[in-house]
Amino acid sequence: MANRVAICAVAQTKFEACKRDVRTQGLLWEVVKDVRAQTGLDFGPGGIAGAVTVSDDVFDARTISDGAVTDLVGAHFGSEEKVAADGAQGVYYAAATVLSGHHDVVLLAGHCKESQPASRNMVTHLAFDPFYTRPVGLDYLCAAALQAQAYMARSGVSETQLAEVVVRARQWAARNPVAQETAAVTREEVLASPMIADPIREKFMYPVSDGAIAMILASETHARRLTDKPVWITGLGNCYDSFFLGERDLAGNFALERAAQRAYAMAGVSAPETAFDLAEIADQYAHQLPQYAEGLGLCPEGCGGRWLDEGGPDRQRVNRSGGMIAGNPLILGGLARVAEAVIQLRDEAGERQVAHAQRAVAQGATGPAGQLQTVVVLER
Repeated sequence: MANRVAICAVAQTKFEACKRDVRTQGLLWEVVKDVRAQTGLDFGPGGIAGAVTVSDDVFDARTISDGAVTDLVGAHFGSEEKVAADGAQGVYYAAATVLSGHHDVVLLAGHCKESQPASRNMVTHLAFDPFYTRPVGLDYLCAAALQAQAYMARSGVSETQLAEVVVRARQWAARNPVAQETAAVTREEVLASPMIADPIREKFMYPVSDGAIAMILASETHARRLTDKPVWITGLGNCYDSFFLGERDLAGNFALERAAQRAYAMAGVSAPETAFDLAEIADQYAHQLPQYAEGLGLCPEGCGGRWLDEGGPDRQRVNRSGGMIAGNPLILGGLARVAEAVIQLRDEAGERQVAHAQRAVAQGATGPAGQLQTVVVLER
């Protein structure tokens, strides 16, 4: 068994609203080719022995969506396992593959073209129970709106504060070459955007997005051979909340708190408010930035509004990438957060670089109202 696992290479496409000019296979090959070039690795013995892919059958419009990309990740020479969940869960799976000793070097590759379905809401609607909750029209957007109502009522976070979250996200996204929504907006423009699902306005939510991400993970011995800037995964945690929304406290962070506790215990983190040089939060909707900051322990429970007012996101260097509000596909949200953390810890983030970054936390979520939460602690 390996005692440590590192991320040795990262590649991302530019995220865009519609990549109609490139097939899924071409999209994924762009990033797979990039991480192979960074490490000099080929597929097969002595190189990339296994792969973990992240994809979704419905977004891909095909059953067993990974079947169309197995040749691109070397599965004709080795194994491939699919994660049909948030991409941070793919990091967890790939790291476990290395730590278990099953493979020394693993390729992690995720893709999604949200522009292909007629409606993203129709896709997420299928995640709900067909007898009791689909008939009332629930989808992830509606679930997030219920979560926002509950959280804002408990925490006192206002629409104006959420508008400022979006303004700040765009400011940082403008410094990120792969970000999708980089045009500056004012608070007034955000508040004037149409109400989509009360209290979520159009600019409060992440846009439809197409893109792909790849990483190379390796055991310590191989990592030091592949790169002089390995980023170590020192903590991992995940947790599912209840399936039915009615059984959950939507204003709280049950799953995220437990995922964070597990990751922090593994990484030896006892005071998360001051432990990290940067944090990447999967804010699919503006209210989730302060809510998930509470769940990660970056600020006390119920204090998300005060955290925003007191400059918590800037002080703790949260979402220098622009976050999900700046545009990432749903299932790649957590993977993009890990990718940004790696880039920062390698001092390769350019205009958005956090000086002397040593330790980061990245979070990903999927399912209605953040049902499945994954937390990753990374160190240089």
